[in-house]
Amino acid sequence: MFGLLLRNAKVRQCFGSSNFWRHSYFGIFLANLAVKSKICSFMKKYLGFAMVTISLVLVSFTPLYSIDDVVAAMKTGNANQLSKYFDNRIDLSLPGKSDNYSKSQAEMILKDFFATNTVKNFVVKHKGEQNGSQFCIGLLQTKNGNFRTKFFMKQKGDQQVVQELGFEMTE
Repeated sequence: MFGLLLRNAKVRQCFGSSNFWRHSYFGIFLANLAVKSKICSFMKKYLGFAMVTISLVLVSFTPLYSIDDVVAAMKTGNANQLSKYFDNRIDLSLPGKSDNYSKSQAEMILKDFFATNTVKNFVVKHKGEQNGSQFCIGLLQTKNGNFRTKFFMKQKGDQQVVQELGFEMTE
């Protein structure tokens, strides 16, 4: 069987006359494939193109964030997870402080807020979309009381980012 494979012209065309291919099981397997299914010409023509195309697609892939991802992060009360969806600057409104902060500043302020107000749950009351922007109004239930919560997401590049986030104490 091995002698037939080595004598075949298709095998020599595809894989050359290298001793590696003659004496390795992997080489014999590939040679057998080339003989039986004529994969040699396919590999020459299309395999390189396919690998380059797949590589470009995988490298250029960026995650798309949705409002449901932000709601899930809000339910856990994890400021680190929530800050992944922030724009570079965000309008943050908490009881007693309201300003425009950088992404890292807003994360630190939210960590402090969630440490003081341990989150039990987040209930979505209303969410909507207009002109590619999304918004959500909900109730953040904490051990220290409930907060009416609103956030606004806007399309930036190829993803949605949170630009405004606000918490108001409810009675």
